[in-house]
Amino acid sequence: MKWKLRAMLAATALAVSAAAAHADIIVVTHGQASDPFWSVVKNGVAEAGKDLGVKVDYRAPETFDMVAMAQLIDAAVNQKPEGIVVSIPDGDALGPSIQKAVAAGIPVISMNSGSDVSKKLGARLHVGQSEYDAGKAAGEKLKEMGGKKGLCVNQEVGNVALDLRCKGFGDGFGAVTVLPTSADPADVKAKVNAALASDAAIDSVLTLNASLAGEPSIAAVSESGKDGKVNVATFDLSAGFLQAVADGKAAFAIDQQQFLQGYLPVAFLALHSKYGLMPGGDVPSGPNLVTKDAASKVVELSAKGIR
Repeated sequence: MKWKLRAMLAATALAVSAAAAHADIIVVTHGQASDPFWSVVKNGVAEAGKDLGVKVDYRAPETFDMVAMAQLIDAAVNQKPEGIVVSIPDGDALGPSIQKAVAAGIPVISMNSGSDVSKKLGARLHVGQSEYDAGKAAGEKLKEMGGKKGLCVNQEVGNVALDLRCKGFGDGFGAVTVLPTSADPADVKAKVNAALASDAAIDSVLTLNASLAGEPSIAAVSESGKDGKVNVATFDLSAGFLQAVADGKAAFAIDQQQFLQGYLPVAFLALHSKYGLMPGGDVPSGPNLVTKDAASKVVELSAKGIR
């Protein structure tokens, strides 16, 4: 029985490998599809593949690992697909692999992160938002709401895109401290709790992920007895955070429309392969600030994995 099981597993692995090898378009990101944010991206990728009639393979390292991600891009180049989509959280680490794809004549589109290095590395265009500008807009909005001392909760320090969000927040807001955490919601909540306890002047919290950091930060503010005294805003959306915005328990969410970040690059590459079509420049998918008046309208779509 054991050898039969091993044979079945081997056959399954070969089938999966064969399917991946014949993908028309390969998407390589730094975010696992199990992450609520990246599951929306993957939904966009899958929808575009279905709508355009192309086979698409979504790949990501098990953790935030630039060496592993570079290896995934190299493997994609070796399979010679019609196009490759990449996120670029670290241009120095991923640049050589992306340039290999370009040198091999494979059209590359970047998405989500890397707008500042995309063109230099040879990508045709970038679909996403300017992380610095989005962070600055968030800082200006929180300052406008009366904020004087801010906390930027960064669950992935070293991810250039997230670091740029905090930098923009500081430039738009003023006095900001970066709080490094892991991507564990319990860790985020504990560290935000501790930060609020150690500095009573903190009146504004910006997180860089809605479900992993935004929702735990709302809970930390509540547990600290500072409801109504500390404004919490976040990058990206989750049904829980949007409901908090609708209920007046959070300030706003920054929507970069990651469904489009998954959908549009696949659609563009499919149309390029079929007709030679390609947009002439980058496509900004955000930022859009979702405040109380709009939040309730978006909750259902967020729960469905579209917003």
